[in-house]
Amino acid sequence: KKTIDALTIFYREKLRPGANVLDLMSSWISHLPEDLELGTVSGLGMNQAELEANPRLTNHVVHDLNAEPVLPYANLSYDFVLIAVSIQYLIRPIEVFAEIARVLRPQGQVIVSTSHRCFPTKAIRAFQQADLEGRLQLIAEYMRRAQAFADPVVDDCSPQNADPLWIVSARRE
Repeated sequence: KKTIDALTIFYREKLRPGANVLDLMSSWISHLPEDLELGTVSGLGMNQAELEANPRLTNHVVHDLNAEPVLPYANLSYDFVLIAVSIQYLIRPIEVFAEIARVLRPQGQVIVSTSHRCFPTKAIRAFQQADLEGRLQLIAEYMRRAQAFADPVVDDCSPQNADPLWIVSARRE
């Protein structure tokens, strides 16, 4: 619970009222502050029932980014793209980050949160074999290789006595 709250606090500090948000690899919860009024909140995930249960989404699309890394959204549609604790499951991350850059508006921001947990049977080998620093560098490298983002920033948002939380973010140039 504390770790989820830390992610919500981070979003409260970074997102702005009225912003259009794309929640990639979304599910039943987006961890967005309940009192923050946003514009469009689009969810893209793999489970129809979970997406329908997410109260923050204004629309959703069932889509497998590993099968098709192209985002079904128009260019320059979003102010923020969020990936919450699921980056380790992408098998074509550089293609996905190029698509994130395409749908982000100039100075829009991609925000990727990660923790020490994952489903080992689903996470890519690079995440399973890397230590924490290696995982954070890998996420930053995805952003760099998309060739559309400013230097990534890493924030340690880990609450005391709870699961750790790190956030890697970058602005679209």
